[in-house]
Amino acid sequence: MSTAAPAFRLYNTMSRAVEPFAPADGTTVRLYTCGPTVYNPAHIGNFRTFLFEDLLRRTLRLRGWRVNQVMNLTDVDDKIITKAAKEAKKIGDITVPMSAIFHADRAYLRIEDAEHYPRATDYIPQMIALVQVLIDKKVAYVADDGSVYFAIDRFAQYGRLSRLDTREVKAGARVAQDEYAKENAQDFALWKAAKPEDEATGAAWDAPFGRGRPGWHLECSAMATDILGETLDLHCGGVDLVFPHHEDEIAQSEAASGKVFSHCWMHGEFLQIDGAKMAKRVGNVTNVADMREQGVSGAAIRHFMFSTHYRKQLNLSGEALEASIAAVRRVGDFAARLGAAAAGTPALAAAAASAEVAFKAALFDDLNAPEANAVLFTFITAANRELDQSGADAGALAVARRVFAVMDGVLSIVPDAAQATDELAT
Repeated sequence: MSTAAPAFRLYNTMSRAVEPFAPADGTTVRLYTCGPTVYNPAHIGNFRTFLFEDLLRRTLRLRGWRVNQVMNLTDVDDKIITKAAKEAKKIGDITVPMSAIFHADRAYLRIEDAEHYPRATDYIPQMIALVQVLIDKKVAYVADDGSVYFAIDRFAQYGRLSRLDTREVKAGARVAQDEYAKENAQDFALWKAAKPEDEATGAAWDAPFGRGRPGWHLECSAMATDILGETLDLHCGGVDLVFPHHEDEIAQSEAASGKVFSHCWMHGEFLQIDGAKMAKRVGNVTNVADMREQGVSGAAIRHFMFSTHYRKQLNLSGEALEASIAAVRRVGDFAARLGAAAAGTPALAAAAASAEVAFKAALFDDLNAPEANAVLFTFITAANRELDQSGADAGALAVARRVFAVMDGVLSIVPDAAQATDELAT
């Protein structure tokens, strides 16, 4: 007798509602997650977003779907060019070592590998082709200085994701900061005419509409659609990307294809330090390397990040980190005890079965990681109590081990021996 698949729901920013979710083909989730701009090491606030996406990826697989994930590396951008020009380098001299740091930090935090890590500079032909389509469809135009802009008043659905009234977009907003000639101050750059610093840093390419470089928003649309197709199942990022980045991605992608760009949009909230949004400009930045030097394990950081729902702001404090260090030490002690046990009790198997159901129910309801964490620790308490009984049921122990592996396969908060030793020394 077959049983119905468990319900799976996610919050869709587009509809502002928690909705049933499944991949369009019923098998593989086509997932695009906005990656880092590789001009400086990503800070721990950026990694809150990347960890939420890792939790999502693991949960989708727990549900039984395959995942085809793209995480782009933005390796041509205003900030990269400015830094390269200041240091008299090519953009690759900045981005290659920073990309390596990103991947090392990602590994420390146990973020699973995506299937694709495209670099923007490897997709320039696709970007040029997309701009040409938009020009041909007359939703983009070449300005007097050779830059190409998307005309937002020619795309009626503009503002749908951010619930933005386009009449309220002011010149000087992030969408309109480019210092180029435009028909409308609200229009955003698809292709920026080459400047001397672009040429000097190797950030300029020939195109039919003029030599230049891609705009930030264009890069993601070109890479996403080239690898995953014209319509995605899921598109994710930090809440700060809703406008203008994701709004502009939708405009240029849907104007070009005439199809829905993504069925579902998910956004993670900010990480704060003592109530202030973490950002490089205010100096309250903590990198993964800083955390590592302080002896905070990747497991403890994951536990801390998953202690609050991804759609709620999270405050980073020493006390919170100490609590997570203690929590994962407890998980590690339990993992060792479970691994060394000879047998269990029927009640141990029952506790494990109940935990598995509750764990999946929590995560399948819009990634309720705090509840999933609570289920894990409730199970640990019950399992320790049963292991104290010196039972003789080997099958029950096998069930407990399997369920614990399932839960840690998503949360990944068992500290390894070296990291646990570092934490104890602090």
